[in-house]
Amino acid sequence: MKRKALYFNGEGAVEVREESVPKLKPDEVMVSALISAVSPGSEMLIYHGQVSSGTTVDSTISALEGNLTYPLKYGYCMVGRVIEAGRMVDSSWLGSRVFCLHPHESVFAVRPEDLLTIPVDLGDEDAVLYASMETAVNLVMDAGPLIGEEAGVYGQGVVGLLTVALLARFPLNLILSFDLYELRRRKSLEMGAHYSLDPRSSETPGFPGTPVPGYSDFDLTFELTGDPGTLNQAVASTGYEGRVIIGSWYGTKSATLKLGTRFHRSKMKLISSQVSHLRSEFTGRWDRKRRGDLVMSMLSQAQPSDLISHRYPIEQAGEAYAGLAKHPEEFLQVIFTYQN
Repeated sequence: MKRKALYFNGEGAVEVREESVPKLKPDEVMVSALISAVSPGSEMLIYHGQVSSGTTVDSTISALEGNLTYPLKYGYCMVGRVIEAGRMVDSSWLGSRVFCLHPHESVFAVRPEDLLTIPVDLGDEDAVLYASMETAVNLVMDAGPLIGEEAGVYGQGVVGLLTVALLARFPLNLILSFDLYELRRRKSLEMGAHYSLDPRSSETPGFPGTPVPGYSDFDLTFELTGDPGTLNQAVASTGYEGRVIIGSWYGTKSATLKLGTRFHRSKMKLISSQVSHLRSEFTGRWDRKRRGDLVMSMLSQAQPSDLISHRYPIEQAGEAYAGLAKHPEEFLQVIFTYQN
């Protein structure tokens, strides 16, 4: 059996190769890909060569063990269907529609424990955003929003938009988002932001009907742009004893922070949030399965497939990454489609 697999070959270079599918092991199932989603944060860092060679990919994901060394298979948003089961696997898996944290390739073998069964009422294009929704859920759990708080969200890529959608379910006094691109700002309002602004604006906007006097009083601020320079804006817009949740992965880019008098006296918290692990305060009651069940529920409620702006056959992956690199203002979510 042959498959098509996407490889990152170096800065600005991707290739779709045809290769043989490894023989199925007794404790594995074979999955035929339906669609997979591009993570414009981490995948574009790899595409631009902005990760340190030799960095561990993700030791918590079986399909992504190893180091970030080119040529590299990468990706972690895959929806497929089980087409074969090893002799040690329950045959009930056959035909199941599943989500998997797996790179972009048309056919692959995995252990059943690495799969999530997709609910019957959840469409493929909603389910493929599982990883992004899981990240947004983790961000909100780490932030711990409280009734009446005012939140700022920098970055309205897919994770930022889903974070806004979740925050909109809380009784917050204000959700204000920031993004460079008009398309994303419009979508942010649809997802539940009260206002969405261009962070480059030199004017302090008015906020009709709200008590917010400007950019400096957020109780809770999220930095989700992937741009380390934005972290200073997030810090500057956070009020006394506020929390700044840093969900961006900056790769090799450095963040030069202005931690002068205002920060020193503000007693604010800078909190790193990453989806691979639950915060220690939750582990007595929460595990990955409980969070995963919540993610599936949020996907069913939010139906985020509207965020998909571009669909490409896997054979045209190079065109997709080039478009994301050159015209990010035109893109939200990119997915790849497969014909096996």
